[in-house]
Amino acid sequence: MSKNLASYIDHTLLKPATTQEQIEKIVEEAKEHHFASVCVNPYWVPLCYKHLKDTDVKVCTVIGFPLGANSTQTKVFETKQAVIDGATEVDMVINVGELKAKHDDIVKEDIQAVVEEAKGKALTKVIIETSLLTEEEKVRACKLAKQAGADFVKTSTGFSGGGASVEDIKLMRETVGPNMGVKASGGVRDLASTEAMIDAGATRIGASAGIEIIKGKTGTSDY
Repeated sequence: MSKNLASYIDHTLLKPATTQEQIEKIVEEAKEHHFASVCVNPYWVPLCYKHLKDTDVKVCTVIGFPLGANSTQTKVFETKQAVIDGATEVDMVINVGELKAKHDDIVKEDIQAVVEEAKGKALTKVIIETSLLTEEEKVRACKLAKQAGADFVKTSTGFSGGGASVEDIKLMRETVGPNMGVKASGGVRDLASTEAMIDAGATRIGASAGIEIIKGKTGTSDY
C-alpha cells in the first residue's frame, strides 16, 4: 500500500533555509520509499540528480517560484538550466496578476514558453495558486495551461496562505478532462487528505510530509 501511495508523491523541500544535509535526507527517503520525485529549489537540482540518476525517483524543481511574477525570459532560462542540471519535471508559477487582469494571451504565452523549452526533456506542471483565485479564474487558468500544452495543473506553491482542497481538485479535473495531470500541493499532511485528493482526481501529490503520509501519521509543514 505505502509503495503504491508513494508513487503519487513529490517529496518536497522548498523552505528558504534548507541545507545540503536536509536535501540529502529527503533524497535518501525518496530512494527508500520510491516517491515519484523530490521537488527542490533549482540550486539543489545538480545534487539531487547526482544521487538519483540511477534510481526510479525523478528530480523536480520550481520555476518562477513562488510569486510567478518573473519575466518569461527568466522562467525560460530557469527551465533550460534546470534541465541541463538534471531535472525531468518543472513546476512553474503562472503570472497571477495578469490572469486577474484577464490578459489571457500573456498568461498563455508565459506558460507556453516554458512548455516549449522543456518539451521532450521535462514534464511541465503549472501552478495556478488557487488560494488567490476566484472559481472563474481557476477554470480559466486551467484552460490556458491545457491550451499551452502543459502536462499538469497544480494547485499551490504553499507560500500564499492557502493550499489544496478537494473542491479545487474536483474543479480542476473537471476543467482539464481525464488525461491531463492534476497535482494537489500545499497543506496535504496526512493519509486521509492524500487519499481524498486522489479520489477527487489528483494524479500527483506535492508534500513535505511524505513519510508521515505513507505511515498514516500527520505531518506539520505546509510545503
